[in-house]
Amino acid sequence: MEWLSDLSVISGPLPWILTVIGVLGGVWLLAARAPWYPRKAIPICLAVSVMVTVVLYVMVEKVLRPFPDPIEISIYVWIGLGLFAIVLLVPRIRAGRTVKAAVVSVLAVLAVLLASATQINLVFDAYPTVGTAFGAEPFDRVQMNDLGSTAETVVTGTPLDASWTAPPGMPSEGRVLTAGVPGTASGFAARDAEIYLPPAYFANPRPLLPVLVMLAGQPGSPEDWFAGGKLATTMNEFAAKHGGLAPIVVVADGTGSQIANPLCVDSKLGNVATYLAKDVPSWVKSNLQVNPDPKVWAIGGLSYGGTCSLQMATNYPDVYPTFLDISGQEEPTLGDHQRTLDDGFGGDEAAFKRVNPLDLMASKQYPDSAGVFVIGSDDDAYKPGAQKVYQAAKDAGMDVQYVEVPGGHSFAVWSAGLEKELPWLAQRLGLIGS
Repeated sequence: MEWLSDLSVISGPLPWILTVIGVLGGVWLLAARAPWYPRKAIPICLAVSVMVTVVLYVMVEKVLRPFPDPIEISIYVWIGLGLFAIVLLVPRIRAGRTVKAAVVSVLAVLAVLLASATQINLVFDAYPTVGTAFGAEPFDRVQMNDLGSTAETVVTGTPLDASWTAPPGMPSEGRVLTAGVPGTASGFAARDAEIYLPPAYFANPRPLLPVLVMLAGQPGSPEDWFAGGKLATTMNEFAAKHGGLAPIVVVADGTGSQIANPLCVDSKLGNVATYLAKDVPSWVKSNLQVNPDPKVWAIGGLSYGGTCSLQMATNYPDVYPTFLDISGQEEPTLGDHQRTLDDGFGGDEAAFKRVNPLDLMASKQYPDSAGVFVIGSDDDAYKPGAQKVYQAAKDAGMDVQYVEVPGGHSFAVWSAGLEKELPWLAQRLGLIGS
């Protein structure tokens, strides 16, 4: 059934098929013959679903504001349609009067919910295939205990591929390791990191590989890079073309929870900056056999993670002299500047400016830093900010590029951005020659 797992739910016929089935389910739910159904049940259920959806919108967008940017209205529309179907279920079963009609009504609700979920997923591209939607992982996992001891013989060189020959018996694909990276210096309570180890890491002799630290968005988790971000697939394809060589990718937790936004700074919201600048590198160097030279370390991320990657590159250029900012924001934000100052910096504008990349790049030069800003060509909300920080980085002496890829603010852009810029990263980190 691998063909089913690999079936796309963001392109091709399947999204349309699921949507049409959902429409048919909706027609069934609306088409009961009982006289009271269209006069009372449908208007009441519609009013309830609209009211709940509006309350949800107000709470998320106006009261709680857990996310720095507004959620697209279409998301609320599809949520509302799903709620409408759920609320209609009981009266539709009563109107149908038979067991058969009840079963069909339940299936109709499920069809509407599936269509709504499909349409929401098309906005974010978070689950590209049937398999990822159901939690299937297109890669093999490994446990820390299975990694074995430190290799006595290592391969070094710049570029590394000039000194490397893949030995017999090396696996054809990399493995993914889940590991807790404690906040020893920072005290930050991070979730487990997801770590991609390329095929060459399991070879003997072992090459000393560069390290790429990646960050998810907000809301988000490290696992997102392996589902919608297709990170393991991208890295495996790169490794297959380069004798098993690819960066070790540590997808660290930069938020602490699914919806938290600690702004990637040290504050009362959490000491994320110290965690990423000290705890993560220290743990990686102590527990994995990697090239410890910061010149071959990079940091990258999507959306919030992209913003965070630039923050780390400007605040800790000796730790992360290379960055990949994919769809990052113009500056760290909780939605508006005053709220950001109040909640993250105690209202202190000067404290904000001391860590804000735009302010740092206006006052310092970064001749040893390099990076790429990737943005979706249709990402009208983030594109002006990306262009602004790109120009600021260029003026600050960084070796930077600005790249647009087709799409908006979604995993279609983020996965494509990583794939497109991986060869540049590999050259910059001394993995392959130019």
